[in-house]
Amino acid sequence: MGARSKARKRAVDVLYEADLRGADAVTLLSERVGSPDVPPVNDYTISLVEGVTAHRSRIDELLSEHAEGWTLARMPAVDRAVLRMGVYELLWVSDVPDAVAIDEAVELAKALSTDDSPRFVNGVLDSIARIAEHLRAAL
Repeated sequence: MGARSKARKRAVDVLYEADLRGADAVTLLSERVGSPDVPPVNDYTISLVEGVTAHRSRIDELLSEHAEGWTLARMPAVDRAVLRMGVYELLWVSDVPDAVAIDEAVELAKALSTDDSPRFVNGVLDSIARIAEHLRAAL
């Protein structure tokens, strides 16, 4: 697993934990940065967590619009974390191709969530990727 893939996994872990605890993800992450009890935190993990947190309301709006038949509250928390990170990478991280952002999110869903999650994550992110240029222009 590459450094960025590991950073994504760690970001999803933080986003997931923050969601379950009702905590701020950046605060949770900052408690871990420099802690002697945990491995060093990759800069890309920090960037992802900060980015998702900064744009969370817009990300959640997009997820609500494109997750046909699913509300955010009804989604498994892991899927929410993976999707939030995937949307952030699609729209705000210019050096990650759309296909890579989607593939990485699908792989995380395969590893961390239900059997149906990879298809769900792929469908939602693909729907957003189809209009990503338009969305990026509006940011």
